Amino acid sequence: MDRYASQLETLAHNGNLRRLPEMEPQGLYLVRDGVSMLNLSSNDYLGLADNVALKSEFLQTLNPQTCRFSSTSSRLLTGNYPAYTRLEKRLAQLYGAESALVFNSGYHANSGILPAVTNNRSLILADKLVHASIVDGIGLSKARCIRYRHNNYEQLERLVAENADQYERIFIVTESIFSMDGDESDLPRLVTLKRQYPQVYLYLDEAHAFGVRGELGLGCAEEQGVVGDIDFLVGTFGKAAASMGAFVICSETMKQYLVNTMRPLIFTTALPPVNLEWTLFIVNKICNMQKRREHLAQIGRRVREALNPLNGGIVSSSHIIPYVLGESERAVEVALRLQHEGFYLLPVRPPTVPRGTSRLRISLNAECSDSDIDRLITTLQHIQSSL
Repeated sequence: MDRYASQLETLAHNGNLRRLPEMEPQGLYLVRDGVSMLNLSSNDYLGLADNVALKSEFLQTLNPQTCRFSSTSSRLLTGNYPAYTRLEKRLAQLYGAESALVFNSGYHANSGILPAVTNNRSLILADKLVHASIVDGIGLSKARCIRYRHNNYEQLERLVAENADQYERIFIVTESIFSMDGDESDLPRLVTLKRQYPQVYLYLDEAHAFGVRGELGLGCAEEQGVVGDIDFLVGTFGKAAASMGAFVICSETMKQYLVNTMRPLIFTTALPPVNLEWTLFIVNKICNMQKRREHLAQIGRRVREALNPLNGGIVSSSHIIPYVLGESERAVEVALRLQHEGFYLLPVRPPTVPRGTSRLRISLNAECSDSDIDRLITTLQHIQSSL
């Protein structure tokens, strides 16, 4: 135990020790230690998680006789309730795709798909900044992996050309909106590259774009008209959709292959049916929330104008805006100052981000008013001038 205690002491000394915070959510705000703060650290991008009207409407649809709060087994045993079929059919319909497959979480999806579809004759080319869940999935696979420099398409194109004849399949793996920098992939360029090689597959994680981009809120692939060119389009329900779980949009053949080979799907208890019903309810609502998406985009532009020049080359283009502060101690200090001013923001430190790029990650919420954003920008500018 001394070894673990020593490692904890090292984390604390370097300003990287984490603790589980306890708080009480109150709509757009949360209360911690008796202090109410505007919550800018959640992934509730559309502001639906505490929407009382939506919750009340949904509860009216439930029948105590048939409502189930547990699935009691995996999907391949007795847990594949009709709610799964309804949700997957609706997702496939929205995306104009053959099939959709729902999972318990985004982590399950990203840690399970790549090990299932690759082998030792496969090559994975993954953006340097893909999420930890994807990194873990790559580690569980038998494929060779090369991490290309973030959004460096010249390097990616060279790697594909150099390796195209050496592997049966090449998987290009990236995100549409990156969770720490808030910047985006050039999806049309990736599609152009894929079309040049029949053995190349595109794997796109839309976790931070689902709900907030596109006319129907389906993500950046919808917004840019490339849904049909993405072989594995992964989205999550635990962020803008205010629920839990994840999905992949894919071919029917691939869906059946994953059902038979993907370990996180096969060996876990299925999501509760009531959760799936709520997810389907919210997905249908999100399709008509363009005004919320437009407001989120508008306040995102305002905050980016204030912070992008301060971020040392990191340029956000979304509702996720980093405020890069460098060393962990400095990020902790500024986070505490902002909390004192009524903004709940947390420091993001190594190993989540590279050493020397500790930051505050501002996650905007469509419920934020223009006056909220005015106050945030003024406070950030005041703090920046005093650093």
